[in-house]
Parts: sequence; structure tokens; C-alpha cells
Amino acid sequence: MTKEMHLYIDDSGSRDPDHVDPEKRRDGMNCFAFGGILINEEDVDGLYEAHRTFCEKWRITYPLHSWAIRGGREDFGWLKKPENAHAFLTALDAFIMGLPVLGIAAVIDRPGYVLRYKEMHQDQLWFMCKTAYCILVERAAKHAHSQGRQLRVFFEECGKKEDRTLIGYHKALKKEGSPFNPTNSAAYDSLTSDDFKAIVLGDAKRRTKKVPMLQIADLMLYPMAKGGYDPAYRPYVSMMEAGKLIDAALVPEDRAKLG
Repeated sequence: MTKEMHLYIDDSGSRDPDHVDPEKRRDGMNCFAFGGILINEEDVDGLYEAHRTFCEKWRITYPLHSWAIRGGREDFGWLKKPENAHAFLTALDAFIMGLPVLGIAAVIDRPGYVLRYKEMHQDQLWFMCKTAYCILVERAAKHAHSQGRQLRVFFEECGKKEDRTLIGYHKALKKEGSPFNPTNSAAYDSLTSDDFKAIVLGDAKRRTKKVPMLQIADLMLYPMAKGGYDPAYRPYVSMMEAGKLIDAALVPEDRAKLG
């Protein structure tokens, strides 16, 4: 039997193309992203154990949440103390770098997306989640296939309506193939519906933040998104240098269609 590779997906940002933040973000980002981690099925148990050991050492009984960790918020308020933050973040980096995972994401810059498609599609712009999800799953499927594996997809639950919509995107890929204009997307070697059926197993499955793989997906997604705005962002650079991002596993000329 063909072995499996699992994709765990988190999201970041509003799914509305016309969304305007009430105030400008300090990090200068204005995007929507779907992304997370790829992990071979046989490595899942080891990740569970590594996560348990890390959390026990730091006496953490709540999910590792990127937004809270970065700002020392909520359960991670104790990171407001610089000495705590330095020790914990150093240990967290080492923990993530030691995991058998590969980060992958589809990050869409909101202003660029609207500028490119608003005139063409007027008031019929897709929510950016459809574009991001289809690109992410297709590229994850291509990577799994290149490793002789089939892909199984898990995502963090968001809300009944949002979850049903995402599952619908997943079903459509297997029924209809890539939704993008075949002429405009010819350079990306889009998969057909038969390809998706052969590579991607079943429907996308919802999971909660309690699942360690989704916590790791959350922790790795922000640096992947931030790296598009600031390629010198230290966590992004560290993950690239450690070979923890899909782009690090590709030759530069393949990144545009596989990374």
C-alpha cells in the first residue's frame, strides 16, 4: 500500500478581498494565507511525543498559539518578561527545527490580488480562501506524489459555514480539477481531477487546536507569510536554512510552480 503524507492547515488573515484593518498592522502585512506543515504519516506519533515533552518541560497546558506567543498575550502573558521570552523562544525554535515537518503555504497579498482581478471580475471576486486553498492543496499533492505518497488533508476548524465551504473546495478539486483559467495557468502544470482523485485521499478533515500538528502549522505559518514581505525576517531565514520550508527542498526555478 502507498504510504501517506499528511497536510495540516491553519489560516491567517481575513478571507474577504476587500477587508480593511481598523488600523495599519505594525508588521506591514496585508494578506490572507492558508498553510502549515507536511509530515509523513509514520512521523506523527513522534511529533506527538516531542510536543508533549516540550510542553511538560515548560509547564504549558494550553495550545501553542503564534499570535499569543509573539505578543506575550493571554496564556503567554509571562513572555512579557524579556528573560522569559528569550529562554522560551530559543527553546521553541530548537523544538520546531527538530521536527520532521516541511512548511508549505499559499500567501496572497490583498492589495495585489484586488488590483489584479477587481477590474476583470468586478464584484465577483472569489474570497481569497478559494484561491489559496486550491493552490496549497495542489502543490502539497505534487510534493506528496514526488515522494511516492498519497496526501491526506486536515484543517483547523473555524466555523460551520467556513468549514463546509472549505470541504466544498476540496470536493470540487477531485471532481473538476483546478478551477483556474487553463490558458493563464498553463505554466503551473495544473493537476486534473483524475490526478487529485489518485493522489488526495478522501475529504478534508476538520480538527481542533488541541492537535499538536495544527499548533505547529500555526507557529510556522506566520514566518512563511512574513517572509514574503521581509525576506530577512529571522524565523523565516532560520527555517529556510534548516530546510524546513518547501522552497528549501526545491531548485529555485521550480519554486514558482511548486513552492
